[in-house]
Amino acid sequence: MYQRSICGLLMGVAVLSAGVLAGCSSIDRSSHRLVNAITPYQIEVVQGNFVSNEQVQALKPGMSHEQVRDILGSPLVTSVFHADRWDYVFTIKRKGLTFEEKKLTVFFSGFVMERVEGDEMPSESEFVAILGAQNNKPKIPKLEATPEQLERFAPAKKAESGADASDSDAQPAVQPRGSYPPLE
Repeated sequence: MYQRSICGLLMGVAVLSAGVLAGCSSIDRSSHRLVNAITPYQIEVVQGNFVSNEQVQALKPGMSHEQVRDILGSPLVTSVFHADRWDYVFTIKRKGLTFEEKKLTVFFSGFVMERVEGDEMPSESEFVAILGAQNNKPKIPKLEATPEQLERFAPAKKAESGADASDSDAQPAVQPRGSYPPLE
């Protein structure tokens, strides 16, 4: 009797093993489908200093370091060995889009800007479109002010009929600050 129970147990283990081994191929196919359906999260990385075409167009030879910094921001790369050169690098890595890298180098001669070299920079509206490229309907905000919005920020105009020599003693309009502390 003892031998019969051991024999039955061994037979059960053999049948169970055969069933598990026979099912491995279907488990393998199912697991591959499951793994292919589940993809790991890929981080979308926007890194560096975004420099728009409008900012590059605002640069003029002869500008000081401060003026260039006001327009472009602090450079991503500066070197003690190349103090006359500022490098701005911008990269974007997004799922479903190709890796994109833009570089801009500003060269100085002494304390004034001499020239600018680098890639063709996208406009601000093109950059917004790149960021919204994965959405079915990208929402691109209007990037320019209407005349009514500009009037709110225009300096107060003097009434033409009341302007005379006594107005010269009036306080001048407050001018924006010429230099700002670094954003670092």
